[in-house]
Amino acid sequence: MTQEFEFDVVIVGSGAAGMTAALTAAYRGLSVTVIEKSRSFGGSTARSGGGIWIPNNPVLQREGVPDSPELARTYLQAVVGEQVPESRQRAFLDRGPEMMRYLGTRSRFWEFVYDRGYSDYHPEFPGGLAQGRSIEPAPLDGRLLGGDLHKINQPTMSGPKGIAFTVSDFHDLNMIARTWAGKRTAIKVGMQAVGNKLRGRLPLSLGKALAARLWLSLRDAGVPVWLNTPLTELITEANAVVGVRAEHDGTPVVIKARRGVVLAAGGFEHNLEMREQYMRGPQSTEWTVGAVENVGEGIVAGQKAGGAVDLMDDAWWGPSVRNPDGPPFFCLAERSQPGGIMVNHAGERFVNESAPYVNVVHTMYEREATGVGHIPAYFIMDQRFRNRYLFLGNFPKRPLPQKYSDAGIIEQAETLAELAAKIGVPPAALTATVERFNRFARAGRDEDFRRGESAYDRYYGDPTVRPNPCLAPIEQGPFYAVEMVPGDLGTKGGLVTDEHARVLDSDDRPIPGLYAAGNNSASVMGNDYAGAGATIGPAMVFGYIAAGHLADNPPDEAAKNPARRANARTEGAR
Repeated sequence: MTQEFEFDVVIVGSGAAGMTAALTAAYRGLSVTVIEKSRSFGGSTARSGGGIWIPNNPVLQREGVPDSPELARTYLQAVVGEQVPESRQRAFLDRGPEMMRYLGTRSRFWEFVYDRGYSDYHPEFPGGLAQGRSIEPAPLDGRLLGGDLHKINQPTMSGPKGIAFTVSDFHDLNMIARTWAGKRTAIKVGMQAVGNKLRGRLPLSLGKALAARLWLSLRDAGVPVWLNTPLTELITEANAVVGVRAEHDGTPVVIKARRGVVLAAGGFEHNLEMREQYMRGPQSTEWTVGAVENVGEGIVAGQKAGGAVDLMDDAWWGPSVRNPDGPPFFCLAERSQPGGIMVNHAGERFVNESAPYVNVVHTMYEREATGVGHIPAYFIMDQRFRNRYLFLGNFPKRPLPQKYSDAGIIEQAETLAELAAKIGVPPAALTATVERFNRFARAGRDEDFRRGESAYDRYYGDPTVRPNPCLAPIEQGPFYAVEMVPGDLGTKGGLVTDEHARVLDSDDRPIPGLYAAGNNSASVMGNDYAGAGATIGPAMVFGYIAAGHLADNPPDEAAKNPARRANARTEGAR
């Protein structure tokens, strides 16, 4: 038997976009519920680094970052160009700081820190900041969640119990064998872990900290979140969206939405059929670190309601290494550290390895189309690299797990010629490529791809290597070749929305009652990436915008009947 409920607003998805929208709607006095298909909350947000890119936000202002609305507009326009309407860019930039202030004055869990030095991804563009604009949630004690702690979605990789580190800690830990900052950070993290164990603390950081803070805020506000409640379809009347059909713990439910529905259910990264329909090949659902529940049903539901889509051929890409036992390893620091390069199947370099990860994968696909294999590419490094830096989460000098060799993902040889033969590239070409790169490394200038010239390149470089912290010769055997595939954090395409987060049809007309945010919507970043957190930052901002627009534009029926809203709020709390 189908159960029926009614609220002012229904949110589909419990990631950063959905929870921000729900929290805003509740603070604006609306009755709201969140439905989440998984038995866990947080979606891909909880699995992420938790970074937030919102220019001119209060944290940046508090830290004295020399940002301004003019600089931010100039930079975002340089990154995005004409691909995204100026009205959407302006809405993100103008409403982002407002969102941070509004929720910060109402939630007791709203605490963030600045990732100083984590450069914008294109700091050389007009308006870019080499010191960065990224922030992240402050770590918190998971005991605050009580019985809800086990409900948070788990990250792709997790350390020993009691250990939590920030993005800045991660940056320093990568230099544990090279700098005093790395060693001090390792000691600090270790001492914190001991203290946590002695005091029984359960620290959460990165994306889990963000998801937990939003969840605790929703709990404070009395917002019901229905887990294990997948969306079945949108309910439409006279071309307007008026609710959803779903299944709650296996029971069919109809949830009417007097004001509207906000789709925030993530992308379609785990839907191979959709990937092959919209994206260039080759494609695989095994290369993504997005939440496994993200199969695109929110986008499909929006399309059935008349919504247009855009950017469906794109994703939040990043060179990744397959893991035989689970999700792939998304490579951030490895590509910037000196002593490693990426080559194609011809044994040649083809990209600035240290460039922003989205851009590197774009190049992989563009070059794959030329007929020369670039997928997978091969990361070439020597033993000196392994002795100096973390790789795939393994400390320097430690042997790499045998499972990678057994699966053919990592090959090792005493000479470059032998290594080339093992991965099927021309030995003479690989040797010549490395010799040319080594000349550049000794001179400190990459004449082919300018690696190390951007502040972003240098962020994960080795500051003890001069004159270029991203360049060092590859010359001390044994040598290694590691397959790198086009992984992703999630897909980037989705429903076309306007500056109010309303879903638009093919004629750019808003569909009444339907909104989208996060990876259910086509990204305000277009085909590029402004900085760390440019996924989550806009997701939260447009979730906030959607809820605010719903609150400011009530349908006549809801406006005339506040008693029904109060009844719905009571029903949802039961």
